[in-house]
Amino acid sequence: MLIAFTLANGIFHWQAAAGGFAGGELGLRLGLAAGIMMIAVIGGRIVPSFTRNWLVKRGQKSLPVPPMQRFDRVALLVLLAALLLWVVVPQQAASGLALIAAGLVHAIRLVRWRGARTLAEPLLWVLHAGYGFLPLGAVILGIATIWPDLLGQAPAQHVWMAGAIGLMTLAVMTRATLGHTGRVLMAGKGTLAIYICLMAAVLARLLAGFLPAASGALYMTSGLCWIAAFGGFAILYGPLLLRAPTKS
Repeated sequence: MLIAFTLANGIFHWQAAAGGFAGGELGLRLGLAAGIMMIAVIGGRIVPSFTRNWLVKRGQKSLPVPPMQRFDRVALLVLLAALLLWVVVPQQAASGLALIAAGLVHAIRLVRWRGARTLAEPLLWVLHAGYGFLPLGAVILGIATIWPDLLGQAPAQHVWMAGAIGLMTLAVMTRATLGHTGRVLMAGKGTLAIYICLMAAVLARLLAGFLPAASGALYMTSGLCWIAAFGGFAILYGPLLLRAPTKS
């Protein structure tokens, strides 16, 4: 996946240098597909594991299915096939159907991780929410592929780019910063606020595709929410990363 991501980056810049619209060409699709597969593989290990550990400490009996069971492996293969098809023939109905199928399979995978039981802890439910943008993006992108007049591919892709990649990145950064600096793994109000800002950025960007008359304001809203999310992370977590870890 790292090799594919590196190759995609090279193709993107080559297409841009050649004067093409690199933002809608092979390089971007390949890079995005590699990023989504990384989330599916790595997220498929850490999300159920972290959830299980948290629920066990609270004496819960209904626990997530252990990671990487047979269903998970099938789900990964279905997603890989759908992504490869979309990378190669992004305008074909077969690609759209494959993406929708992959989205439904991964929605089932997510439900098996018992995310509804983690609502009391934002550090956990945000991982489920971030992963949730993967199947949601697959379904929306599949619909946009089959019915392009309903929604363009660019807004649909942002469900993956800003949603799945953006929110999972923020979720893992906040959790890892707290853990590696010796803090308690618990999200405060500021952390919750930056999660909400990022999800608002995704929603505004997606709505811009459905409401072209209001797209200017929605683009601005999306951008400001995105800046607030990652700017807020820098303000809240930057000082923790500049100091020595606390001793447990």
